[in-house]
Amino acid sequence: MKSRGSAFVTNTTRPWVDDSTVALFTDLYELTMMQAYHAEGMTDEAIFSLFVRRLPRTRNYLLACGIGAAVDYLERLCFSDQDIDCIASLGQFNDDFLSWLRSFRFTGTVRAVAEGMPVFANEPILEIRAPIAEAQVVETFVMNQINVATILATKASRMVVAAEGRPVVDFAPRRMHGTDAAIKGAHAFAVAGIQATSNVLAGMIHGVPVTGTMAHSFIQAHDSEMDAFRAFNRLYPGTVLLVDTYDTLAGVRKVVTLAKELGEAAKVRAIRLDSGDLHALSVAARKILDEGGLGHVNIFASGGLDEHIIADLIARGAPIDGFGVGTSLGVSDDAPGLDIAYKLCAYAGKGRLKLSKGKPILPGSKQVFRRIENGRARGDVIARNGESLAGTPLLLPVMKDGKRIPGALPDLAHAHEHARKALGQLPEEIRAIRPVRTPYPVTISPALEVYQAEVARTVCS
Repeated sequence: MKSRGSAFVTNTTRPWVDDSTVALFTDLYELTMMQAYHAEGMTDEAIFSLFVRRLPRTRNYLLACGIGAAVDYLERLCFSDQDIDCIASLGQFNDDFLSWLRSFRFTGTVRAVAEGMPVFANEPILEIRAPIAEAQVVETFVMNQINVATILATKASRMVVAAEGRPVVDFAPRRMHGTDAAIKGAHAFAVAGIQATSNVLAGMIHGVPVTGTMAHSFIQAHDSEMDAFRAFNRLYPGTVLLVDTYDTLAGVRKVVTLAKELGEAAKVRAIRLDSGDLHALSVAARKILDEGGLGHVNIFASGGLDEHIIADLIARGAPIDGFGVGTSLGVSDDAPGLDIAYKLCAYAGKGRLKLSKGKPILPGSKQVFRRIENGRARGDVIARNGESLAGTPLLLPVMKDGKRIPGALPDLAHAHEHARKALGQLPEEIRAIRPVRTPYPVTISPALEVYQAEVARTVCS
């Protein structure tokens, strides 16, 4: 609801979210609660837990991602003079609070699962321990980043599973929901095993391999398809030629003609099929290429693909060597949102919870233990922090006193390798792209159940 004095004067000089603007990327009530905590002298330590209440219907697991982006934000967070002027213009904040904001920094401790860790419902992905105002104001950005990255990494991992070892390439940025999603998405895709991106800026920022083929417009701009093929091959040895602008199989035959015409100067690496019956066309194209002496030329497919289409093509024996995926990957079309939450679970040394129907909160600081037997994950236990249970603890320290712990956050290559191994430990039916009847087992430790009951009795008394 818009209240009196709640509108900024439009400022068109700062249109992007970056380090100079990100402090204002927060819901208004985070700031009003901060001021209230400040006014009441509430400075004790709070613990907030970020988790997903339930998995989307089409997901057997989630691949946690975005932890690095959250830590980057926490480490740099501060309010500039211009930020404070904007906040003051809302007419809801007093001078004492605004003065306090000038020296604001995040000073807390963060524990998180590793980037690329498979997680399940109600398991903490990240836990923040800090003075309550610090832990409160970061909610919006931390949720935003982990939400989108986890959605996209999970979708990408399903594409990779469906492709059964064939390369999958990110063609999604033009149809994604904003530039930040496309940049952060390319990182999440790479963690999950997508091998390259078409997004040049993402490649520069994250070190992801950049790749691309050609658009139909290049073919259309030439007087003939053959002229376009000659020109592109001449400039880009080892190129991929798009063959479906006019007649797909006629286009494949022109590639064979080009190879005969140019001999060793024809360096075509692959053809791309972007429309039509990809199974039938790939079979026919493979036959034409092989008979034309181009058995070394691969077939790359794109055009409205998702994990189910990819899996079906492979199951039917389509001779396709790689896939370019766009919209379905970039917006996670079958599961575009998560029931993600960031909730207070302790303050001033006391456990806190909610008893709202369908939205319970497990109180206190927690740990998740994953039991591995014979190389397979057999189940997780959500426990109180400090318990010693069988299995591998998943929540590890990544920040202390507002600073990242050196070596705690892996680079992209290590995050991908970790994701690959951790996914490989899941039961085969959980990794599969079809929903399972029996979910992966996650239980709550007896000690945490007892503590939850104790806290509930306290708040209800």
